[in-house]
Amino acid sequence: MVYASAPEAEAKDKSLSIQHVSLTAPFVWLKDGFKDLFRAQFASLFYGVCFALMGWTIAFFNGTSYGLTLAAASAFMLLGPILAIGLYDLSDRLEKNEPPDLKKSLTCWRTNISNLALFALVCTIVALIWARASAVIFAVFYNTGLPEMSDFARAIVNFDNIEFIVIYFGIGLLFATFVFAISVVSVPLMYDRKTDAITAALTSLGVVAKNPGAMLVWAVLLVMLITVGFLTGFLGLIYTAPIAGHATWHAYKSLVH
Repeated sequence: MVYASAPEAEAKDKSLSIQHVSLTAPFVWLKDGFKDLFRAQFASLFYGVCFALMGWTIAFFNGTSYGLTLAAASAFMLLGPILAIGLYDLSDRLEKNEPPDLKKSLTCWRTNISNLALFALVCTIVALIWARASAVIFAVFYNTGLPEMSDFARAIVNFDNIEFIVIYFGIGLLFATFVFAISVVSVPLMYDRKTDAITAALTSLGVVAKNPGAMLVWAVLLVMLITVGFLTGFLGLIYTAPIAGHATWHAYKSLVH
């Protein structure tokens, strides 16, 4: 079964203690993420290359439609917590003074596969709904055809189509906030303590509720890391994605005891 029984869930809840952290804590997690990247080296960069390849794949198949590219890129970010599970395993081993093991990190999801699969399904459904909503918004505002990419970018920068900007990015923010709130520590928690998906999501919501300021800082830092990766033609993801993944592990260890 995917769900834990009532006694099991209750026991797990009692064993989890959500910590309060300062506004500067996310910068410490980021620093620790940098350290793990350099300590894991090849294993960590392997995941970075995989993220970059996914970015290039998105661009290749949706290159003629930046509307689809934006939606796919957003979905990519929504699924990030699940895709980074191997990086959590590497950080876990480093924290235990064990050598990073790429081969084992590639199969670490097997230890709690049912709950991780359920959570991945939820995130995928949210990503698909957002992709569809994104396409509808573009169709409503650009029903005579999409402008050239340069014209579209200029319109965004100059706020020429403020209604589109507010609706598109506003709805996108709602989706991103929901996924962030249920996933900020969920996947590391399911990997580390083998908790069920519901307990992990509720714990994640509790973390956000207890640390709204720190979580806002953390979300901004994560968006900045991934944005840098996108703006460099996805090359930057080779480094920024592993850093974000490793740092997420340290965030989890700091926030949940």
